Amino acid sequence: MTPTLRTERLLLDPYVPEDEDAFVSLFQDTRVSRWMGEGPATEADDRALFGRIFTNVYAQDLFAVWAVRRDGLLIGHAEIKWTDTVGGHELIYALAPTAWGSGLGTELAEAIVAFGFGTLELPTVHATVAAENKASLALLHRIGFTHVRDIEEADGTTTGVLSRHRDRPPTAQPPKSYE
Repeated sequence: MTPTLRTERLLLDPYVPEDEDAFVSLFQDTRVSRWMGEGPATEADDRALFGRIFTNVYAQDLFAVWAVRRDGLLIGHAEIKWTDTVGGHELIYALAPTAWGSGLGTELAEAIVAFGFGTLELPTVHATVAAENKASLALLHRIGFTHVRDIEEADGTTTGVLSRHRDRPPTAQPPKSYE
C-alpha cells in the first residue's frame, strides 16, 4: 500500500530497518515533534513507533507511510490515513528543520494530495494543524486547503481542521486567523 513516489527533489519510499536512527532523530527534535500527535515522546516511544510501522502498518497494509528522502538522506516523514477526527483521510507530514523554508514542504504535501486524489481516488483530503503552527497553515492554504472547523483540545489549545476537495481547484485564499 505504500508505493514509491518521486517529486522534483524528493523520494518518498517505505521505511527500511536501517532508517530507525534517523527516524528517531527526526521525532526527537522538539522543533518537529511539538507539532506531531501528542507532541514530544521519549526515545523509547519513538523507537516503538518505528517498530509498529513494520509490525502493524506495513504487515497489515493499513495505510501509506513514507520515509521522505532528499539526496539519499532521510529528511522527513509522511502518511495518509483514515482518522475519525476528520471522518476521512488525513495528510500527515514532517520535515527536519534543515529542510524548512526551501519549498520542500509544499512539494511533499502536493505529492501526498496527488496520491490521495489519484491512487486512492479520494474526493477530499484533510489535515489537522495546531493553530500556532503558522507555517503549516500557510502552506496548506497556498495549495488549496480551506478551514473547515476548529477542535478545542483538552489542554486549551486549538487545532484547525482543513480540507481540500478534488473537484475544486486550489484558490489563493488567505488563511484563517487564529489571533
